[in-house]
Amino acid sequence: MRIAIIGPGAMGSLFGAYLLRAGHELLLIDHNNTRARTIGQEGLRLHKGDTLHRFTVDATANPLPPSPDSPYDLILVMVKAQQTAKAAETAAKIATDETLILTLQNGLGGAEILCKVLGEERVLVGVTSQGATLLGHGEVRHGGNGETIIGPAAPASKHAAELARIFTEAGLEARWEEGISLHLWKKLCANCGINAITALANIKNGKIYSHPEAAAVCADAVRETVRVATASGTRLGDEEEIVSWVLSVAKATSANRSSMGQDVDRRRVTEVDFINGAVMREGALHGVPTPVNATLFRLIKTLETNFKS
Repeated sequence: MRIAIIGPGAMGSLFGAYLLRAGHELLLIDHNNTRARTIGQEGLRLHKGDTLHRFTVDATANPLPPSPDSPYDLILVMVKAQQTAKAAETAAKIATDETLILTLQNGLGGAEILCKVLGEERVLVGVTSQGATLLGHGEVRHGGNGETIIGPAAPASKHAAELARIFTEAGLEARWEEGISLHLWKKLCANCGINAITALANIKNGKIYSHPEAAAVCADAVRETVRVATASGTRLGDEEEIVSWVLSVAKATSANRSSMGQDVDRRRVTEVDFINGAVMREGALHGVPTPVNATLFRLIKTLETNFKS
């Protein structure tokens, strides 16, 4: 396949390295010209266990439309959720009518932005449990294997189960799921219950599990998210089972600093609008109170006033 990845962060670099290793043709697209040039010169470097794998890759900040006889088969959108609109514009420049666009971003709302710009029939959405840490420009450590689940972003989206096979053959376990909404909301529960709390309290994920007050806030945020999901048409099951699952995720990733926590550490705008903010907005739409998610959202937004965009 001919593939473009917009956003060579931890996940973009991880997926890029595995797809290159499997023999696919790849272009990395980064809004930062200096960083794109560095990746193009130094390539992608994948740390897996004690082994370092190096891959030559094309990278650019200014992609050109493909030639008619060499279109992109797939565009992976791997930017932060708040950068989706810009990524959609970039994708529109290089996509043909047959190009599939897949987002594996955190939160809710990114796929809707892509659908609005690119059309529902071409857009797919998914979640991944792959673990990756960005060590430098184009340098990533694969921290742990996890499943990637892909599905249609909208009723009109194409059926593209072959993408799951391509990822799996590349070493990234994946499956196609028509009912992708359940998986999106379940991951959102984990994001809502962990990310903002760790960012505000300056703690790693494990403190959510081990500290009673943090666990209580987490549980309340998750319960709200489950209720909003139900009101939106996605039944996740028993609230307390989902709470227990999220707390188990915090325990299993106890040494990790959440992505939102890392953004705050680096004084960067976070994805909170697409996580707790999305629950707050959907809750208001369906008449479901979300005071804990709203409070977490407002506190993170207040914190962001000290950061540059």
